Order: sequence, then structure tokens, then C-alpha cells
Amino acid sequence: MATVADPPGRDKVEFIREDDGRVTARHVETGVASFGSTESDALRELADALESHRGEGTPIDDPEAYLEEQGIDAEIGEAGRPPWLE
Repeated sequence: MATVADPPGRDKVEFIREDDGRVTARHVETGVASFGSTESDALRELADALESHRGEGTPIDDPEAYLEEQGIDAEIGEAGRPPWLE
């Protein structure tokens, strides 16, 4: 019978199947998560999210314009603007 060892230093990712059919991929060590329609899509999105989390992503000069270009409606709630839009 073959066994699979968990080599030290290897990042762990867990997949969560959401009720709406999406798949969430979560990096266990950092808690960073992202989603996609398949495990592969979720992993690609997670890779981008981890780069951003580690400060390795591409900076966005105007976050509000970027969100608008992406078709994301980010309403500002009672608590005010999120810190990343400051």
C-alpha cells in the first residue's frame, strides 16, 4: 500500500464547494481565499490574491476607477471607505 507524505515547507490549500456551485480555494497558512467556477479557476485567483497579500502584485493607482472598470459596484457603507481605498 502506498502512502503520501506531507513534505515540510509545502503550502496547503483547501477547497470548499459553495452552495451556489462556486469553488473556494483557501491558503491554510495565511487564510487568504478566492473563488472560481472550478478548482483550477479558484487556484489561479488564489495565486493572484496571495501575490497581493504578500505585496508582490501590481499596484492600482486609482482603486475606485479600477473597480468601476471591472463592473464592481462598491457602495460605501456607514463605516466609511475601506482602508484600501484611502
